[in-house]
Amino acid sequence: MKARSLPFVLSVIAGATDTVGVLGLDGLFTAHITGNLVLLAARIVAGHPATVAYILSVPVFMLVLLAAGLVARVVERTGRSSLQPLLLLQFLALTAFLSLSVTAGPWRDPDAVFAIIAGMCGVAAMAVQNALAQIALRNTPTTAVMTTNVTRLMLDFAAILVGHEAADIAKAKERALNTLPVVIGFAVGCALGAAAEADIGLWSLMLPTALALFACVIATGQGTDVRHVAYRRP
Repeated sequence: MKARSLPFVLSVIAGATDTVGVLGLDGLFTAHITGNLVLLAARIVAGHPATVAYILSVPVFMLVLLAAGLVARVVERTGRSSLQPLLLLQFLALTAFLSLSVTAGPWRDPDAVFAIIAGMCGVAAMAVQNALAQIALRNTPTTAVMTTNVTRLMLDFAAILVGHEAADIAKAKERALNTLPVVIGFAVGCALGAAAEADIGLWSLMLPTALALFACVIATGQGTDVRHVAYRRP
């Protein structure tokens, strides 16, 4: 049960972190990095100054993914699961994001040095989460990017409704039952993040940070089992 709850918790973290970043850091997407490219291009075309955080988010995201992959490989060579170390890295990055945001923020200027550093901590946290979904949660849906999940979910619903092969319908039901909680979790995270940010500003980052700590607790002693949550990618 603990292993099955981890993807849901992670999806709430991603939704909340992404939403708080958009609302509190001048539209910065921490989880959906390609969104920053869209905003950057739109600003340039419209003649508005390009926000430094938008520019840095993609290379920072890529470098943290590389670092997370290296850490995971080193850990796994010792025979241990990389899940707990990666979750700890995510928690530390979110803690830094929270700490900088509440001590130095909020910022009127999105290009303020500490605003950029704080934003990159959020980007780093989501990069680690994306990495661990590929490395340590190989049999679960992605927890930080919902486009693929929603696509898969709707296609599985279609297979369930009009499919002919019993085996294909059973597989579609199994995938849907595992994908739906993650999609719901992300939506819940977005709603909670938006409500909290509107009420307490950047202190709202306490929510994903606390949940990241909870995820570390969930994963304690569950590393091997979590990798095999029932989910089969088509």
